[in-house]
Amino acid sequence: MGLPSGTFNQGYAQDMAIFRTRTQWVMLLAFLALLFACPLFFGDRILTVLTIIGISVISVHGLNILTGYCNQISMGHAGFMAVGAYASALLTAKLGFSFWAALPCAALAAGIVGIIFGLPSLRIKGFYLIMATVAAHFIIIWVILQLYGVTGGADGMAVPRPEIGSFVFKSKSSYFYLVMIIACLATYLAKNIVRTRAGRAFIAIRDNELAAEVMGVNLWIYKLQAFFIGCVFAGVAGSLLVHYVAFATVDQFPFMNSVWYLGMLIVGGMGSTAGAIFGAVSLKLLDELVTIVGPILAAAVSPQAASSLGLIMRGLVILLFLIFEPRGLAHRWQMVKSYYRLWPFSH
Repeated sequence: MGLPSGTFNQGYAQDMAIFRTRTQWVMLLAFLALLFACPLFFGDRILTVLTIIGISVISVHGLNILTGYCNQISMGHAGFMAVGAYASALLTAKLGFSFWAALPCAALAAGIVGIIFGLPSLRIKGFYLIMATVAAHFIIIWVILQLYGVTGGADGMAVPRPEIGSFVFKSKSSYFYLVMIIACLATYLAKNIVRTRAGRAFIAIRDNELAAEVMGVNLWIYKLQAFFIGCVFAGVAGSLLVHYVAFATVDQFPFMNSVWYLGMLIVGGMGSTAGAIFGAVSLKLLDELVTIVGPILAAAVSPQAASSLGLIMRGLVILLFLIFEPRGLAHRWQMVKSYYRLWPFSH
């Protein structure tokens, strides 16, 4: 990571640090202060949007590790979220576990299922791996629907709210704080995972599998590790989602969500922790903009055009980024930072 003109690292620890200057720390603390002050200024509707954005950020971080860094394209991410969601729902509603014990169990369950469906990646890749993960999504949903006596099938099941002692996370503001704390921890964890030995192995596999194997990278271990880590993040996101709405149903995890999560990576920038955040925030805010513009368009043009506006806009945005900015918003953000760091010699 570059530093502003005239600023130099004076030690190995400083060179490896994520935040290395006073300006970076001030900007981080200011952002966190503004983020956690949101319930003081915004109503329930905006807090709901921000909470869903936080859950999406956690899920997209997992997909970014799997697809953006390790190049194992997954179209079954929503299915893995469903595994974590139902594991957490069953543990809390049926077995009496607390949310805090069920959350890591749900993440582990999703990770194990991810390893099982990641086994084909050892033999296949590209289009064939995409189809294998698509099949994984529908197999997971089919199993949930068939286990009617356990999961409630298509009817779903009620899920208790998280609680600490006598305090229950039932208000919009309290759950917002819960999701944002976990989202910040997930971002920190995702950023550091890609800086480890495993993260460097993921990048080597993404760039060239044959070269990585020649250099001693065990493809079998690291591909399954990428599936496990990516699905652990998905399991956490799925658990937070069902406890937020206090109900678990397969309708919360449609196949198209997997497509949109991949679209978030394209818009934000694959292979970038910041890109996962930018993509999740931008597409979710686009959905809200469509919600506002939709009634106006329905009155001016036709209700049919308004009903399909959301799909059209998201598809159009993803298409434009693929053509004009394939490296996503994260690349633009890097250009802005480079301009600041090299000023006054940025030309």
